[in-house]
Amino acid sequence: MMHNANEPDALQPGPSGRPTRVMLFTDTLADVNGVSRFIQDVAIRSRETDRDLEIVTSTRLACPEGSNINNFKPVFAMAMPGYENLELALPPLLAMLRHADKARPDVIHVSTPGPVGCAGWLAARKLKIPMLGVYHTDFPAYVDNLFDDHALTEATSWFMRRFYKRFASIFTRSADYAGSLTKLGMDPGKLVRLRPGFNKDSFHTRFRDESVWVRHGIDRDSFKVIFCGRVSVEKGLELITDIWKRVEKRCDERGVKAELIIVGDGPYREAMSKKLEKRNAHFLGFRYGEELSTLYASSDLFAFPSTTDTLGQVVMEAQGCGIPVIATDQGGPKEVIRDGETGLVLPADDLNAWIDAIVGLACDGQRRRAMGAEARGFMEGFGIEGSFEHFWEVHERARASASRDAEPEASPKAEPAAV
Repeated sequence: MMHNANEPDALQPGPSGRPTRVMLFTDTLADVNGVSRFIQDVAIRSRETDRDLEIVTSTRLACPEGSNINNFKPVFAMAMPGYENLELALPPLLAMLRHADKARPDVIHVSTPGPVGCAGWLAARKLKIPMLGVYHTDFPAYVDNLFDDHALTEATSWFMRRFYKRFASIFTRSADYAGSLTKLGMDPGKLVRLRPGFNKDSFHTRFRDESVWVRHGIDRDSFKVIFCGRVSVEKGLELITDIWKRVEKRCDERGVKAELIIVGDGPYREAMSKKLEKRNAHFLGFRYGEELSTLYASSDLFAFPSTTDTLGQVVMEAQGCGIPVIATDQGGPKEVIRDGETGLVLPADDLNAWIDAIVGLACDGQRRRAMGAEARGFMEGFGIEGSFEHFWEVHERARASASRDAEPEASPKAEPAAV
């Protein structure tokens, strides 16, 4: 297979004389979220470039197919409390450890700090090989938002420090979170900002099709603000709930019908839908594949009020579909937006700024379309190809470094005997 001259050779042998073999452990692969889509894209890209990468997971959910995806049947699985559409699964630990021992990877990647991730953590310790991972989710911030319990938040922070302490490298999805992880107590020398990337062919302006709204009973000619993600308070959706009545009223005064489209599900959906019951708000639940891309591309504005996202894969996907994005000034999403050009970065606690921004774009189609075009152009530099190459390069470096460390020191040469 031919590769770009700027890309590392996929078949370049490592210290043992064969290409690098990586085993990636993840608790989320079949779920509907940006982390799952990123891992699925990594799996596909590894097959396309002949990299020796195996994805290991354990779930009852329907997994994507692929020759390098290995789904172990869970010993026990249940819906996650508060997240009925997410699953908490306990993997067959001994079977996973035996599999890793037989496969003999050079590097283990732990994508999530859940039960499957812990199996990967143990496998790396047992095999005495480098362990890397991505800090995809800010769990201490989520716990703090969901439970408002300082002791529980501190316990979560302690666990995260312990879990990641032995990692050779920790990928962070944004520069913002590199600082956050350092404050959390992680070694800044181990942090690597992973080059952002998404499947820009799957999220594209060509999917625009306004007839999709007719199928959902939504006015195809209205101004549509879309959100996609977990419908939970840690995603900042209380902000959207609080301002939507005023947004709708001000748009109506200017002759514009504004509609809110919520894609996804979660524990806040019931409360949010009740609060917006008499408003132009539509809850579409989970949407997948081409339909999701069509919903993005056929909307007018993407609103992402989260303050806890390490990157926000959906922010790149929406821009790739040619619509501008509004996000907060906290967390990683702001780093993949050109403020004022492809979207707007606003203070997380300034409700009036959010109202003015949404109403302003609703009433200025020319500016909105120009920003959408800029967004698509900007995202051309964020393909999954570059992100994967960076991902793989760091793993190869970890393998090489571990091999050098394992080499026995050369015996000192004997000095000639004195005559």
